Amino acid sequence: MTSPSRSTRPARSGASRRQRRRFSGAAFFDLDRTLLAGASGPVISQALRTVGVISGEPNPLEPLLFRLYDLFGENSPTMFVTRHASRAARGWPVESVRAAAALAAPTLADNVLPYARREIEQHRAEGRAVVLATTTPRQILEPFAELLGFDDVIATNYGHDGDTFDGRVIGEFVWGRAKARAVAAWAAEHGVELGDSSAYSDSYYDVPLLSIVGRPHAVNPDPRLAMIAVLRRWPIRHFDLPSGVPKVGWVEPQRLILNLARAELMPWVRFQVHGVRRIPESGPAIIVGNHRSYFDPIAVGHLLARRGRPARFLGKKEVFDAPVVGDVARAMGGIRVERGTGSDEPLRAAEEVLAAGDMVAMMPQGTIPRGYEFFNPVLKGRWGAARLAAATGAPVIPVGLWGTERVWPRSSRLPNVTAIASPPTVTMRVGKPVDLEYRSEERDTERIMEAIMSLLPPEARAPREPTDEELARTLPPGVSAADVLDESTRRPGTD
Repeated sequence: MTSPSRSTRPARSGASRRQRRRFSGAAFFDLDRTLLAGASGPVISQALRTVGVISGEPNPLEPLLFRLYDLFGENSPTMFVTRHASRAARGWPVESVRAAAALAAPTLADNVLPYARREIEQHRAEGRAVVLATTTPRQILEPFAELLGFDDVIATNYGHDGDTFDGRVIGEFVWGRAKARAVAAWAAEHGVELGDSSAYSDSYYDVPLLSIVGRPHAVNPDPRLAMIAVLRRWPIRHFDLPSGVPKVGWVEPQRLILNLARAELMPWVRFQVHGVRRIPESGPAIIVGNHRSYFDPIAVGHLLARRGRPARFLGKKEVFDAPVVGDVARAMGGIRVERGTGSDEPLRAAEEVLAAGDMVAMMPQGTIPRGYEFFNPVLKGRWGAARLAAATGAPVIPVGLWGTERVWPRSSRLPNVTAIASPPTVTMRVGKPVDLEYRSEERDTERIMEAIMSLLPPEARAPREPTDEELARTLPPGVSAADVLDESTRRPGTD
């Protein structure tokens, strides 16, 4: 018989050395439906079959059961089965299970949600221990924990007799209150203050764990945990989305709104879209367009809807400060920009979005040009897009917008939704990724703006004298052309 081993044994040999130093706190992460979008079970089962630990065909109900778990989370009946799974493992060769664990680890690591990785990295950078706390047997998860760089694993520990598992659980079955006790014991042993620590879980049954740390996070919460999180004012997170972006019935708001950006739902405008497939199907990208109208974000939303991908828009702070509209902008993952401050905070937020494989959308001009500058064939941009591209290596995808000012000119507080009989045409052309050199932000910004200009119709590139009526449509209410004579030198600036 093997001697009982501690359920919090380090996940890898390097962990013991790190644990001798003092951590500023710890971050405890659940696995299924928290770090992963769903259950780890299908990957683990396949690995066990591949190495011959499990034989025969899978239960035909297994995919349905895993799908229900993915949607609704844990429940008492399924956890009753899990609690007694150690008995089913009696007789399994220990080395074969370890081989299955090593086989499953890369797939599980690939399935870790993008913003979960960012959260782990942030805790590690701030000097906290990063600990995997899960019901899944530790013998199955140690290679995965090593790949992710966890400092330790708190998990159910299967006993073994010689070379085979013997059907016992060493210590407690790590679930519910027992998981909270195991985390508290780990913290006491390692001199970590739980009040300075964080915990992340999707499950109502982890309320005891979330209640003992100073910074609880309900991640992709099941319905009961979601209600408790609201009542206790715990942050609700989704690691497939940026922080602060909620979900409505498993769907993020921007995807719902993109469905409303379809042409048939806007009969008062006609869209012509070219080159939509130049927007990457997956992975990071910086979408840049010229700014002519308040309608531009809606037009770009229509473009993104055609591609089937959301993007996080950088927008001026006035949008985020506005009642209702600001809440919507935040819910859609918008990034607040305080123009004129020179702050790098918006770009850091955009870098995180791109690092997670999402897209960012921005108008390098920073604002709609006013007065005569609106008709300038040479577009001028701020340096943010070039700086972001240099920092991340993400491709810059140019979009030329034309005709949006006919739908919603700057002189109007609302779009014209009455032109159903003869709707104006909005044209959007998507170009190839801009070829940047990353040596000069100013020169790369010029390249970006030149790429956008090349996508506009010939009339946009020819100097002309606007009529008084055309000029008036470029000005906000109460502003005259004389008030914006310095527009060409005042904007856009370099920040």
